[in-house]
Amino acid sequence: MTDAAAVTNAPIDAPRRRELALALVAERGFVRVAELSSAFGVTTVTARADLDALERQGAIRRVHGGAVPLSSAVEAERPDREPTFEEALAASVEPKRRIGEHAAAMVRSGQSIILDVGTTTLQIARALRARTDLEDLVVFTNGISIALELEDEIPRFTVVVTGGTLRPKQHSLVHPLAGSMLDEVHVDLAFIGCNGVDPAHGVTNANLPEAAVKALMLRAAARSVVVADGSKLGEVHLGRIAPIDAFDVLVTDAAAPTPLVAELEASGLAVQLAQDPRVDA
Repeated sequence: MTDAAAVTNAPIDAPRRRELALALVAERGFVRVAELSSAFGVTTVTARADLDALERQGAIRRVHGGAVPLSSAVEAERPDREPTFEEALAASVEPKRRIGEHAAAMVRSGQSIILDVGTTTLQIARALRARTDLEDLVVFTNGISIALELEDEIPRFTVVVTGGTLRPKQHSLVHPLAGSMLDEVHVDLAFIGCNGVDPAHGVTNANLPEAAVKALMLRAAARSVVVADGSKLGEVHLGRIAPIDAFDVLVTDAAAPTPLVAELEASGLAVQLAQDPRVDA
């Protein structure tokens, strides 16, 4: 934030703030409200108001926690386009939080787990951080955001990043190299995210490189849990991760369509709803 950082010590009027904010959004592709608040020495309320004004002018698009360039908004209208991590994070926030808490309750001290990249698995990471009872947990992940989320818990947690090629806008690590570590480990639990869960077509993902890494994660775990909010049930995407019977549990939310839940259970997949206090670890 070179321009913004240079002016933090002097008051900036609204037109200039918005000009600088627009430049930062264009340069970075995504800027958080908190970053603008800190850079310009204003409250988060004022920073949001600046972004709202820029959106009304048609200059940017507001997303959860910040803003993206208008070009990203136009691109987002393409039905075949994979949403960015930040766009996915803004969707179904409360169901993902509940799923994260429910899934995190399955973990025990001394275990080793895999946290796949994704916004729902990020919520699992946040819920794990909140569990002060957990000790000696080893977490493998291919998600940069997840590794950073858990960084403050070291040495209570050991955080291992898989390595690999960084996918832009998804903050995920994929082939080559991502599979090298996964071939050498065996963990207690793997939490796998996805874009679709369908009784006939299995668990699928929109991106083929990520789907391949997810399949390796699945094979590296004694037990596997697929996490998906209700909107993903019945969806089918390009990359097949595995059939339904390759997973032990699906954790979803209360909005999951009842007929699809029943069909998945009839296919042999245990389904847990996030508001259910019972935990089958």
